[in-house]
Amino acid sequence: MSDAPATAVIELDATGATGERLDRFVVARLPGVSRTRLQRWIALGAVRCDDRVLPARTRLRGIETIVVEPQPREADSAFGPEPVPIDVVHEDEQLMVLCKPAGLVVHPAAGNWHGTLMNGLLFHRPELAALPRAGIVHRLDRDTSGLLVVARTESALASLAAQLADRSMGRRYLALADGRCPEHGCIDGAIARDEASRVRMAVVSAGRGRAARTWFRTLARGAIGAREVSLIECRLESGRTHQIRVHMRSIGHPLVGDTLYGGPVLAGCTRQALHAWQLQLRHPADRRLVRWSAPMPSDLVKLCTAAGIDAAAAQSTVAAPFDHPGER
Repeated sequence: MSDAPATAVIELDATGATGERLDRFVVARLPGVSRTRLQRWIALGAVRCDDRVLPARTRLRGIETIVVEPQPREADSAFGPEPVPIDVVHEDEQLMVLCKPAGLVVHPAAGNWHGTLMNGLLFHRPELAALPRAGIVHRLDRDTSGLLVVARTESALASLAAQLADRSMGRRYLALADGRCPEHGCIDGAIARDEASRVRMAVVSAGRGRAARTWFRTLARGAIGAREVSLIECRLESGRTHQIRVHMRSIGHPLVGDTLYGGPVLAGCTRQALHAWQLQLRHPADRRLVRWSAPMPSDLVKLCTAAGIDAAAAQSTVAAPFDHPGER
């Protein structure tokens, strides 16, 4: 999920292009774009098929629809190494799991062409330049903290992207929401760009947006001043832009600090109170089930404390298995 506004896209039908390299196929159909520039777009993840980013040397099967997001000239210099710190939770030959701090943009985009997590990955692990988005499989909004996975090989990228697409990758989030949330629930609402604002998303009718489902349950309740708040756990069955933020707003419980979606600023929290807490997936090397956790960061712990919520005790009540239908 990212904070970048929508970009006009080009769709290319790959019928008859069986065996052709992705970069050669696309550049032949976009005569105004040089191959060097197109390869930078691929490196930025701006060339996709079925929501999956593809390496330049991918051989087409001749049945794909290739989606290209043209990038401005500023993007030409974005795919470079910069000494941005990265917090490595786990690393092996196939993948890395990182814990992203709030305030760090994951991927270069309009307004943030440098100083991103991707630039940091290219500095600390230069070999990742061979992969689209330096191996970044999924994103978090700039002001969301927590776990994300990075592939280190093309085969790992394909495996992890497939798990993301088929919804078998388990992701749990912790959030502090405004008001008294129900004990539990499932929000099933398609998401699309808000017609009134290019930087905001909205729940729309199924025919207008992309399907999205969020499961949530309340772990604890408290209050900051006269304002009641709820510590909730959310689990994703899809990964749309701003999904949890949009879904919680749609039921009248925007996240604390999320001013874009009407969330109140409480106890000095000026970012959405959202943390990617746990990540579960099948390891690309042997398909074994692996899981990582990242403790709630200090700013959100302080926010919970201000609300009279024991964040550690609340987290300990959550059962270990990822047990909703999208995370089996």
